[in-house]
Amino acid sequence: MTTRSEVIDDARKDSAQRKQGGAAELPSATLGGEQKRSLEQITLLLFITVPFLALLAAVPLAWGWGVSWLDLGLLVFMYYLGCHGITIGFHRYFTHGSFKAKRPLRIALAVAGSLAVEGPLVRWVADHRKHHKFSDAEGDPHSPWRFGETIPALMKGLWWAHIGWMFDEEQTPQEKYAPDLVKDPALRLISRQFVLWTVVSLAIPPLVGGLVTMSWWGAFTAFFWGSLVRVALLHHVTWSINSICHAVGKRPFKSRDRSGNVWWLAVLSCGESWHNLHHADPTSARHGVMRGQLDSSARLIRWFELLGWARDVRWPSQSRIDSRRKPQVADAA
Repeated sequence: MTTRSEVIDDARKDSAQRKQGGAAELPSATLGGEQKRSLEQITLLLFITVPFLALLAAVPLAWGWGVSWLDLGLLVFMYYLGCHGITIGFHRYFTHGSFKAKRPLRIALAVAGSLAVEGPLVRWVADHRKHHKFSDAEGDPHSPWRFGETIPALMKGLWWAHIGWMFDEEQTPQEKYAPDLVKDPALRLISRQFVLWTVVSLAIPPLVGGLVTMSWWGAFTAFFWGSLVRVALLHHVTWSINSICHAVGKRPFKSRDRSGNVWWLAVLSCGESWHNLHHADPTSARHGVMRGQLDSSARLIRWFELLGWARDVRWPSQSRIDSRRKPQVADAA
């Protein structure tokens, strides 16, 4: 088992290699390669701020004029399509290999995750694998404990883990952390086409809204709720797993970091906020393993398995779960 000191040493070596240009790189593995250039930084800022402003405006607009069932339906459908694309596809399948998928499902998950507008597939996976290697230690791309444990340091760290880390100049070497994806031409193409999938994701709601209502106003309101508000909500729920779930929450399982279970994020995060078990057993296809812990991602993986689209699913056995419990909560429900 890798010790904490070995993890820290690896982080320092990795950082030194990046600064010296010694890490292996594959040019143009994904959109923008491994370094986020000025244009991409500006684009990232727009994709964060514009949907967020729409999210802030959503409450008074809904209070004053309401929201149609069509717009609400588009928001919910597109939200959970992208959310499960991230949780099942980008995270449990591509990052951790929690199950094996037939080729059509593999491609569908890559596209569905891209519709969440959270960055190119290869970069997302590389960053997350690095996060697990150095979780809450030096080298973790987005630990809220980066600046210390005082209240001011934690507040700064929460901001960093939630949003700030995405603007960091030093990026994760993709060929080192995601060589399997880089070598797959189809997945590399989907990753490079991130801008295309972003346009598709933002265009679907207004297209449907406009056609159903046969009006430009219907297209506009569908774009506001189904595109902008939906993207902002999904972004902040996903980022909360990086920030909130590494700062607070119950920790019934043994892990070498500060990952916690945050129940009130479970439905919106499609089961990802049962984060303590995930870090205790990263390859598990189910994160919500205790009674009452809703995990829609695990349920969908189970359906994929029954349909024959997925196989070799790493379902956690009771003995495996018990072996990861902390002694003092071994008898808890």
